[in-house]
Amino acid sequence: MTDSRMKRGQEWLKTLLQLSGLSVDDIKGEKETAVAEDEESPEQDSYWLTIGESNLSSEQIEILTGPDGSVLDAIQYLANSILNLSQLQGEQASYTVELNGYRVRRYAEIRAIAEAAAQQVRSSGQEAEIKSLSSAERRQIHTFLKEFGDLETFSRGKEPHRQLVVRLASMESLRS
Repeated sequence: MTDSRMKRGQEWLKTLLQLSGLSVDDIKGEKETAVAEDEESPEQDSYWLTIGESNLSSEQIEILTGPDGSVLDAIQYLANSILNLSQLQGEQASYTVELNGYRVRRYAEIRAIAEAAAQQVRSSGQEAEIKSLSSAERRQIHTFLKEFGDLETFSRGKEPHRQLVVRLASMESLRS
């Protein structure tokens, strides 16, 4: 059974790439299953849209990914904005655009950065700042470090110089 939101995402992405002059016939869609943290605010359905590479040159893949994934992030932002436009709250979805394994590799890197920051904060007692992250990457670290009750995270600064801060949790947040 094909989910209509996933199908819309695949068609939208294929059209965008064709309008950009790229011949991409293969956009794979996969529904990501996420466990809601609480029943009152259920998670949006989430889809991975993977761009097939068979008709793309290595230069085209590099251009579509962009420096530090910036082009891929922009495509993903457009997908989420446009595909959710005029959709009822319950019909909205989250889209992740993947190309050449970039997102999977970057997620592993982000997780390693988060773990290193957690270890640094625990050993030094001082807060750690993590720079050069996209807003989606900052959200990933916030979410990942929620698992550690002795730590808290927040963002500081304004784009494009916004950074994520990891520090020991205050006594108040440990009580809640």
